[in-house]
Amino acid sequence: MKIMAFRFLHMVLVLVIFACVYAAAEEQSRKTKQTYIVQVDKTSMPASFNDHSQWYAASLKSVSDSAEMLYTYKNAIHGFSTELTVEEAESLEQQSGILSVQPEVRYELHTTRTPEFLGLENTEALFPTSNQVSDVIVGVFDTGVWPELKSFDDTGMGPVPSGWKGGCEVGTNFLSSSCNRKLIGAKFFSKGYELALGSIDPKTESKSPRDDDGHGTHTSTTAAGSAVAGANLFGYASGIARGMATRARIAAYKVCWLGGCFSSDIVAAMDKAIEDGVHVISMSIGGGVSEYYNDIIATAAFNATAQGIIVSCSAGNSGPGPGSLTNVAPWITTVGAGTLDRDFPAVVNLGNRRSYTGVSLYNGKPLPDSQVPLVYASNVSTESYGHLCMSDTLIPEKVAGKVVVCDRGSNPRVQKGMEVRNAGGVGMILANTDSYGEELVADAHLLPTAAVGQKAGDAIKKYILSSHDPTATIGKVETNLGVQPSPVVAAFSSRGPNPLTPGILKPDLIAPGVNILAGWTGKAGPTGLENDTRHVSFNIISGTSMSCPHVSGLAALLKASHPEWSPAAIRSALMTTAYTAYKNGETIIDVASGIASTPFDFGAGHVNPVAALDPGLVYDATVDDYLRFLCALKYSSDQIKKATNRDFTCDSSKNYSTGDLNYPSFAVPLTTASGKGGGLGVSSTVKYTRTLSNVGTPATYKVVVSPSKVPSVKIVVEPESLAFNGAYEKKSYTVTFIATSMPSGSTSFAHLEWSDGTHFVRSPVAFTWT
Repeated sequence: MKIMAFRFLHMVLVLVIFACVYAAAEEQSRKTKQTYIVQVDKTSMPASFNDHSQWYAASLKSVSDSAEMLYTYKNAIHGFSTELTVEEAESLEQQSGILSVQPEVRYELHTTRTPEFLGLENTEALFPTSNQVSDVIVGVFDTGVWPELKSFDDTGMGPVPSGWKGGCEVGTNFLSSSCNRKLIGAKFFSKGYELALGSIDPKTESKSPRDDDGHGTHTSTTAAGSAVAGANLFGYASGIARGMATRARIAAYKVCWLGGCFSSDIVAAMDKAIEDGVHVISMSIGGGVSEYYNDIIATAAFNATAQGIIVSCSAGNSGPGPGSLTNVAPWITTVGAGTLDRDFPAVVNLGNRRSYTGVSLYNGKPLPDSQVPLVYASNVSTESYGHLCMSDTLIPEKVAGKVVVCDRGSNPRVQKGMEVRNAGGVGMILANTDSYGEELVADAHLLPTAAVGQKAGDAIKKYILSSHDPTATIGKVETNLGVQPSPVVAAFSSRGPNPLTPGILKPDLIAPGVNILAGWTGKAGPTGLENDTRHVSFNIISGTSMSCPHVSGLAALLKASHPEWSPAAIRSALMTTAYTAYKNGETIIDVASGIASTPFDFGAGHVNPVAALDPGLVYDATVDDYLRFLCALKYSSDQIKKATNRDFTCDSSKNYSTGDLNYPSFAVPLTTASGKGGGLGVSSTVKYTRTLSNVGTPATYKVVVSPSKVPSVKIVVEPESLAFNGAYEKKSYTVTFIATSMPSGSTSFAHLEWSDGTHFVRSPVAFTWT
């Protein structure tokens, strides 16, 4: 009994100590200051103030004697950002006219052959004239820009568009003369970043629009870089490098730094871009997913869209898991990644005379033709996770002079090679695991390397296990064109279903995002590693960060060709003309699984820019459509105000549905027979309405649903024919889905296509049972 009592008292004492420590930590946390973005109701400013800045300052002063405003916002949102304690933030949020006080969010970057692959070569007559395109301005939100590149050459370009109100901000290693008639604007936003992580060290990064990372230069030149002959990386992918909209103007907004991208800086940049007069915002950045009224970037994007600006964002690199998307707001164009028909093969020859083809961009001294000892990293490591070749995990005595097999995942691919080299290894075979399947991503490694698919990697590891003296060598890298099948959906590309609003299908579409050649910074080597001293003008990298600017540039082309089109109309044109199958009729492959992909992987399909210029019909959407969509989410008037900066009250007599948003795709969430609330059960019926606008010549369109029989769902479209007699005439139709119950987790897919024999307006339909 005494022992039990002692144990009980000991347990109580531990709990008391833990509670005290937790309470002290909680108290300290509440006293620690952090950055908040304060969103206000602009119309609620008291009459005693002459302008909003006075009101903001007084509101801030009432809760903190020391806090100062970082930024004030007037376009993307209304409000300001500042540094507060938790208690001060809570006190401020209680004040009249304050809509929300949201803590700073840290976001991450989603990191020549392309024009030919997209069909942009030899089709100049179909595209808008140079003068039309040069009036369009693409704002790129990223790590800045390296202005000396030939990709920013302004030869032959006319004066800066008269509507441009931006400028070129002077800073470290960046002069006003760094801008020209191509790169017409460059600004940096660092206040939130510096408040969170301390002052910028000029020895490591430039406090200016200059790009020390390379990512921003790559994305901006992908979107709208000038044509540069002879572009290549170490001789690979040689040819003419050009952006999607080579004559469009570029405005660089540096919002990302070595420590990440912070929401207060991003919103400040969006606020300025709206004021400056950009037509497209390209943002290869992502974070978590939250309700639209708690997502300050989604709110800023809404207000940009409301002013006619197309906002294009990357879907994320968290694939192939389901529901891994970011940037899912329906007013944002969300872009996933596919491959090109080009790769860079490197052959692995084993001692058992078996050969396996991988990829690489290594161009240094090759391995000898003779065989070299081969080991698996897990067998030459001190750690249980040694197979990943993370820093300081390999045993030099067991690695020296050998080729090491490392598994992909957890740390950067090129860093694994650095670890092998540091341990004395002479080469690396980077093996995919089941998460990556047969996806092959090439990198500019610092030692002879071949990245191989899962099947080859498993075979090589099996050989090591079964052989007393395993050996290998890695052949010279080449450039291979015409690779088939292509495109395939990249394994890393984030997937649906939409984790926030299942009734909106995301991603919207895919575009090239694997092994993309574009401009690079002069500050960092192609791997981005500190000890990579190589300098290149162009680099080949992969990610939805690369696919996003492809669509941003193509949106600029469409804006130039059809300046009267809304952002929704431009997105519709890109989506309804996208393709989902190869020329042989087979559906685009998902490289992660090796089987046919679905609309949760590719959205409406792979972008087809030539067809998008003349889509025939578009699904347009207005601000009011998006407001009604928020009503369907059961948002209160206050929540709608936070999400949109607009006063709107939902009509209680109306039955709002997310499915009625005039979106170019259909997502139909269903519930199983045992499911409860809001969805479909056995033999349930749901009806969606859509409206098409004619942007072509008068014509009659007929609808076809394929396949004609969808498992467990009957699809009825009424009417089955729509006659358009004039430009911008609108016609509506309804789609009725009659569904029977399926097991939870089941999915089914179809396509709905309107055609006049010349145009094919195609929409994916995705069903999910939960």
